Amino acid sequence: MRSARGPEKPNYLAAILFLAPAGILLVVFLLYPAIYTVLLSFNRGRNGVFGEWVGLDNYIRLFSDPDFLNLGTFPPSGALWNNVLWIVFYTSIVIFLGLIIAVVAARVRYESMIKAIVFIPMAIAATALAVIWKFVYSPDANIGLLNAVLGTIGVSPISWLGDERIVNFALIGVGIWGSVGFATVILSAAVKSIPAEIIESARVEGASERQVFFRIILPMVSLPISVLAVTLVVNVIKLFDLIYVMTFGGPGKASRVIAFTMYQQAFQAGQYGYGSAVAVVMLVVLIPIMVFNVRRFRTKAVT
Repeated sequence: MRSARGPEKPNYLAAILFLAPAGILLVVFLLYPAIYTVLLSFNRGRNGVFGEWVGLDNYIRLFSDPDFLNLGTFPPSGALWNNVLWIVFYTSIVIFLGLIIAVVAARVRYESMIKAIVFIPMAIAATALAVIWKFVYSPDANIGLLNAVLGTIGVSPISWLGDERIVNFALIGVGIWGSVGFATVILSAAVKSIPAEIIESARVEGASERQVFFRIILPMVSLPISVLAVTLVVNVIKLFDLIYVMTFGGPGKASRVIAFTMYQQAFQAGQYGYGSAVAVVMLVVLIPIMVFNVRRFRTKAVT
């Protein structure tokens, strides 16, 4: 009789050959630029000349700049604060609306049509979406759709993108409109993965629809919600195109965000060292979010 074969030895050479292309790409396009940016943030780096080491001066200047973060007023202002507004309002409202639409659509016959309509903005490029909404927000009631609608009920035209008090919320509204479809599709798949027997058993036991939603559906889709939240937060931190097209950081500097500040300081003002410091702040903000995401994926229980 042929003897039983023992466990095969791992082929390390084959593993290295398969992983090498991806590893090279990661080093060239991710690791090296990240390290270079960190080193550049400690340099003056004006007009592409990187020969003046300044230590922490760029960071001290950055966090002393009221255009980046101003805690001396209420509410606070600055690019970093605007990102906080986006994280709080954009992320929470997108997840809330996405979950509500996913749950409600699953109970009607026209579910596929509803999801298709809601998902349409995701098929539009961010730049095109921004151009469309510039017309919607136009203070000229003859051009702007929103002001034309408000005019029918006697409300005077509002400068949605020209008022420092409301410009960020107007932009957040555009972001919500463009992302709810994505959240709906993700959460719809999560809701459909819940065994129907569990929900039916709860209803047989006398649970109300509110109890079914908060005690069964919501806990069982908490993992997809957390992953979706991380994805949305990452999108917010690197947000650039919407701001660039719609307001260019205005009026004044009211709608600037971190990524736009990095672009303006590095590529427009030629202060690459200072712009790199802004980029490092973005990286530092993203690291705990990504660590949380990885740990969340490793958990076995959905809580």
